[in-house]
Amino acid sequence: MDEVAKAVEACARAAKAAAPSLAAAGAEAVDAALLNMAERLAGHRDVVLEANRADVAKAQSEGMSAGLLDRLTITPERLDGMAGQLRLLAGAPHQERSVDVSTLDGGLRLIERRRPVGVIGANYEARPNVTVDVASQLVKSRNGGVLRTGSAALGSAQRLRDTVIAPALEDAGIDPDVVQLVPRVEREAASALVRLPELVPLVILRGSGDSTRALATEAAVHGVRTLAHADGGGVLYVDAAADAGKARDLVYSSLDRLGVCNRLNLLLIHEGVHGAVWPSIESALAERGVTPSLAPHEHPIGYEWALDAEQEATVTVEKVGGLADAVEIANERTSGLAAGIATEDPAAAEAFFDGYTGTGVFWNAPTRLLDGFTLLAVPETGINLDRVPGPRGPVTYTDLYVRQYAVLPA
Repeated sequence: MDEVAKAVEACARAAKAAAPSLAAAGAEAVDAALLNMAERLAGHRDVVLEANRADVAKAQSEGMSAGLLDRLTITPERLDGMAGQLRLLAGAPHQERSVDVSTLDGGLRLIERRRPVGVIGANYEARPNVTVDVASQLVKSRNGGVLRTGSAALGSAQRLRDTVIAPALEDAGIDPDVVQLVPRVEREAASALVRLPELVPLVILRGSGDSTRALATEAAVHGVRTLAHADGGGVLYVDAAADAGKARDLVYSSLDRLGVCNRLNLLLIHEGVHGAVWPSIESALAERGVTPSLAPHEHPIGYEWALDAEQEATVTVEKVGGLADAVEIANERTSGLAAGIATEDPAAAEAFFDGYTGTGVFWNAPTRLLDGFTLLAVPETGINLDRVPGPRGPVTYTDLYVRQYAVLPA
């Protein structure tokens, strides 16, 4: 374990030493690095896909579930999508480094300066595309990074870092050591990453609920702040005034992928229309190969099926007495990621929006839309579910800074 901790610390020190090179880089250099990453993804697609195929084959032999395998896999189409996202990010506007706030007594000006954090860590599991998503967001926000992924995706991540990210940074005149990838597979590496407040004061956590919550708790003990994406699961409430056809379409479109956090997880149906809408909804579930979990439930009503390797293709279904019951369940018994209402009644939709306190709320639209790239046209580092002030929802490069107040002569 000491060797693992030493390896993580070495990455953190290397990233911190290189961070000034990125912090001082101009917008043109930063965007050139991102465009170069996109070109390298296209130019080295064969070696990236080869490394990913090896990761997938190993994971299959070890019995990884279908949903997790889907997350692990980089298809040619997904690789093209990753390159496209990098190009869009390169064209996105940079944060203003200084913003005028007000004029103070004595002829002084108050300015808010936006500075990089320095080095930000990221812990994520079997999703190699996250390596590019997070690295690109850190580069755009001029933060160094220490990335740690699970053993299943490490081969793909290493290839992406060595053949795409690092050379692109170097070609743009930025120290390539600014983005580090922890080379160890042990789970202890994640714990080591959240114990370095002087080197890595902020860590982005993505993964299964229990492990991510445990890391967030450990980080707090050591004085490290976290942006955690621990739990997910989309909720859909079918209101008394719902259009049956739209409700069916929402169910169907929300289950195109089962191993993602924003898929339909809990379906709440007004008891007054259950008999009328259930046949079409049941057929939509059948078409997706998804089994409804019906009352009485032997699991918590908000149980996240995407994390269940044996029963991913499941949706919990529950009758409710009305909108207030649906809101109470969504607020108190689910993760608070996202909830939607299917209704033709604007007043019901407004009441649902006012009542639900979670991160994303939707009217006749699928919770699958709660995604940084889909909503904001830039990749995300994750979706933060905190219920306190700070970056909430899809976290992007625009959130990864600290404020500094400057007072200077007018």
